[in-house]
Amino acid sequence: MIPARLFRSSLSTVFRELARDRKLGIRGASGMTEGYKKASIVILHRDLADDFEAFCHANSGPLPLLYRSQPGELTCPVLTHASDVRTLYPEYFKYEQGNLTSRLPSLLDYSEELANMVTFYLGTAMSDHQKLQRAEVPPRPGDKKHAVSIYKTSVPCCGVGNFQCDLRVFMKPMPERNLDTHLNHSLHGVPVHIGHPGLIGVEDLRRPDNGDAMEVQPGDVPVFWACGTTGGEAVRSSKTPLSFTCSTDLSSYEDGASPLARSLAPSETPLAFCISQQPLHYSLASAAAVQRIRALETHIGADPGERGIKALLVPEELLKASLSLSHAASVLITTGFPTHFTHNPPEENDGPPGAIAMAAMLQALNKRVTIVTDHRALDMNRKIIEDSVEQGILKTPVPVLSFQNSGADSVLGFLCHNGDPVKPRYDHLVAIERAGMAADGNYYNARKVNIKHLVDPIDILFTTASSIPGITTTGIGDGGNELGMGKVREAVRKHVPNGELIACDVAADFAITAGVSNWGGYAVACALYVLNHCPVHERYLRRAVGLPRNIQHSSWTAALPTVRKEEKILEILVKYGIRSGRTGTLGMEVDGLPFHSIHSAMIQRLIDMTLHQAAL
Repeated sequence: MIPARLFRSSLSTVFRELARDRKLGIRGASGMTEGYKKASIVILHRDLADDFEAFCHANSGPLPLLYRSQPGELTCPVLTHASDVRTLYPEYFKYEQGNLTSRLPSLLDYSEELANMVTFYLGTAMSDHQKLQRAEVPPRPGDKKHAVSIYKTSVPCCGVGNFQCDLRVFMKPMPERNLDTHLNHSLHGVPVHIGHPGLIGVEDLRRPDNGDAMEVQPGDVPVFWACGTTGGEAVRSSKTPLSFTCSTDLSSYEDGASPLARSLAPSETPLAFCISQQPLHYSLASAAAVQRIRALETHIGADPGERGIKALLVPEELLKASLSLSHAASVLITTGFPTHFTHNPPEENDGPPGAIAMAAMLQALNKRVTIVTDHRALDMNRKIIEDSVEQGILKTPVPVLSFQNSGADSVLGFLCHNGDPVKPRYDHLVAIERAGMAADGNYYNARKVNIKHLVDPIDILFTTASSIPGITTTGIGDGGNELGMGKVREAVRKHVPNGELIACDVAADFAITAGVSNWGGYAVACALYVLNHCPVHERYLRRAVGLPRNIQHSSWTAALPTVRKEEKILEILVKYGIRSGRTGTLGMEVDGLPFHSIHSAMIQRLIDMTLHQAAL
């Protein structure tokens, strides 16, 4: 719970900045939000008005505030000419101590009480069957007789004072085949969740809390929007002695444009991408953010080593992997390719820098990060992490673990709390330049040398994760013999020298191909930065409740890879005897490419592209 006085004080400056930058969508001192077709009301005693207004601002997705009346004000001319709030709606709900005690045809009998009460007019974009048809959403059986399906969720709103409740949503099924088209023309605005209802705490679509169940047809995806009935939940939670809400939405006021009737700028246009099949989960980002991440992906696809990697590129894998990571709360990263089997240590220096770059950004985004590596390299990797913290590359230490496969119980025990597959410990596994198992069960470097004796069976974590709902995996590689690149194994076998033998057979959900694997790690860090600066994605992450998280993002900028930080990482790796992959050189090169002409230019270009996006 946030104390109301502290909440209002700390947010006053934030709201002024947002309003000045036109990010709240409000107009003038009244706080009226443009572009909503209908309105609902909440009527509270004047002593609670400031708290409820702060609650609306803190949860503007379900509760966009159109107008706050003065105490006793019964009219609202900026919204409608027929504005006597006592008779404006066909039915009113009366609450006492937070309990619904009666339904009323009008509030005329409560004129005396209303003299000390404030009316909040709240926007809602819910519309009827005909409007949905005009938005090109095909009708479903029984649509004309079905009310909107409204559900309680387990998503907590940002509480203010005594107003504490969970978000309520309404659902409409949308055709998966052209989901973007329907979202961009939706009369409901931008959704807060697309996919499996259980991810937001909705247990059964057949049992809505209000309205009738809407049938989801084959080929449909459940799409959920923030619902204004959240206001009624907030009223109940406050247990105020007397309050009123309406049962239906005001539809007669004259500012009748739908929320998305105007043309959307690329920074506002939502695009949907599937980031998980088990459970089904889509994420959103703006067209502008998507375009920028696609550009990052193209840039890291350069092939200065002339390995023929372009045949391995799968479009939008960087985007989808980064979207999935943006939703994750806990991430496990693995790296380590012991290609130099005659040296001690045998590792190459492609992989660890990219892993640390991702870890730094994930830390800045307040995600739990863990690294798993070979037991023989455990102490060395822990020292590398310690040095990275000392050098300011990482904000805090990252736990470094090893894994030995002693059976199915050991795998589940590592991946899940108490070995329970319904309680994953990690939401996402990332392998970057990690030796991957070939079809014959061995591990090969690019020269066809079997290095199995140097590699722990971390692959099984990825194969097991594929059967655990809620865990997604990403592989990052530059030659096709890396863990996770089994997704493109056929292309590896066909286009990469020695590919028939060395191709990794273990597939990840997403396979990011880069000219050097480290570049893939840098690009993931940059893509996460872009996504979390994207208003569409940021709103979707928080389900349109709470305040925008990207008002203060200096820590995110500080977490981005830089030429100097990556130079420091290479210096640390040289200190521990870790060599360039292709040449075995112990110095400032990676995969035979000099750091200060090739890698430094790549890093700087990625950063320039990333920070340019944030300025848009």
